[in-house]
Amino acid sequence: MLLRSVVLASALFAVPLNAVGAPLTPEQATAQLYTALRTDPERLTLFLRQFPKGADLHNHLVGAIYAESYLKWAAQDGLCVNTETNSILPNACTKPEQQRQLPATALPHNATTTTAMIDALSMRDFVPTAQDRSGHDHFFATFDKFAAVTSKHSGDSLAEALDRASNENITYLELMVSPALGQLIAAGGKHPLKGENFQAAITTLQKDLPSLLQAVKQETDDMEARANTLLQCGTPQAHRGCHVTVRYLYQTVRVLPPPAVFSQLYTGYNVVQADPRFVGLNFVAPEDNTIAMRDYDLHMRMFKTLGALYPDVKLSLHAGELVPGLVPPEGLEHHIEAAVNVAGAKRIGHGIDIIWEKNAPTLLQTMAKNNILVEINLTSNDLILNVKGKEHPFALYWRAGVPLALSTDDEGVSRADLTQDYYRAATTWPLTYQELKTLSRNGLTYAFLPGASLWQHDTLTPACTQKASTACTNFLKNSDKARLQMALENKFSAFEESVTKNRLFKNDKGFVNTNPASAP
Repeated sequence: MLLRSVVLASALFAVPLNAVGAPLTPEQATAQLYTALRTDPERLTLFLRQFPKGADLHNHLVGAIYAESYLKWAAQDGLCVNTETNSILPNACTKPEQQRQLPATALPHNATTTTAMIDALSMRDFVPTAQDRSGHDHFFATFDKFAAVTSKHSGDSLAEALDRASNENITYLELMVSPALGQLIAAGGKHPLKGENFQAAITTLQKDLPSLLQAVKQETDDMEARANTLLQCGTPQAHRGCHVTVRYLYQTVRVLPPPAVFSQLYTGYNVVQADPRFVGLNFVAPEDNTIAMRDYDLHMRMFKTLGALYPDVKLSLHAGELVPGLVPPEGLEHHIEAAVNVAGAKRIGHGIDIIWEKNAPTLLQTMAKNNILVEINLTSNDLILNVKGKEHPFALYWRAGVPLALSTDDEGVSRADLTQDYYRAATTWPLTYQELKTLSRNGLTYAFLPGASLWQHDTLTPACTQKASTACTNFLKNSDKARLQMALENKFSAFEESVTKNRLFKNDKGFVNTNPASAP
């Protein structure tokens, strides 16, 4: 866990520590304001919306989009919606009167159907019924309902995600995407894996690798070109989203037969090697799925084998997104441990079932020692697994020294954002302002960006002890990661200078106290 102190912040900005009775630094005044706002929900939310957030490291692009956007694109494409299943169909309406179909273009004139569609394509207003009994099942069912428009509108989706990130004061997005996924899956059928003869599968898959890599590149190029056009990047009308740095994790689907899984993984490793826009690999789909549970250990061995061949490829793996009752007790015993110790994951997504792992204390020590970050998704864990408040293992990881960062998971489906997750964290445990900054900094420190980190073992790198020095300038020039980290520090400085002067945060006695002697 990267813990930051007033001493470090003072060193970074060349501000001396305050003696008792002296005016507070902007950081100290902001910390005091934040403490006062923890019992004021509206102003705390406003504070957190403006608060600089380093990164969102766990964000599925297809799940980041709001239902309203998917319905709009369905109308643009001339598609039909099924009013019985509340799903978008991949075709125009044929016999609407016989098949309960409605052109998507008609939705703006049909409030009842539109409301039902939005509820079905998201977690909005979800209430369990006999036919739709769990948040878990409702959540995962949404993806099939809007799948007809996702691939054609990946560029539109990227533009929406970047604009929203800028509005949330997020510096960096590490999005999970799957360009040319169908071709990667199909390759497994052409060259089926036999048992665990991974080398033989690699040998046969190599013939198709150039075409697969080209397909991934082309779809990614098209996605980014479309997003840049929509955001008007490079023009005087450029959206703020143009200034959010984005990289990708190639996400592979684990609920398929082993040959299809292995073909995805093999190609995914090569995508990361070949295209600097892709900085790592991930695994998706419900962890409790029958195939995912049956083949979990096999999948970890696939990662181990490919990791030995491609040691520079980093993994962030969904592991431990499980609770008792969802799977048998033995299904909770080792998924996080295997992701860390067998597959070699550098980050874990969710990690909810940590207390049911067989060797949880030892595993927590290992994760802390090796700086294995957990991507914490508070809203998602509440909606899908009904794990909320102090039942969440956030505090357990924190006490164990495991680094944490807050993320959104599928903010469009969840109808939430990163500010709301910061709010949940700040009001549940609660966190100090310095701890809040640690969470934000961790997002960039543990991002899979290339280059050395600005922070080393809880201290600034020696080159940047003096921010304006030539040594620091040269250090930043050679590190993508450090440049974004320094940009975040500058954002913190600007935020702390402005927020305590904002009249919205004025109390009965004036602005936030600036003299420790008069502090309550």
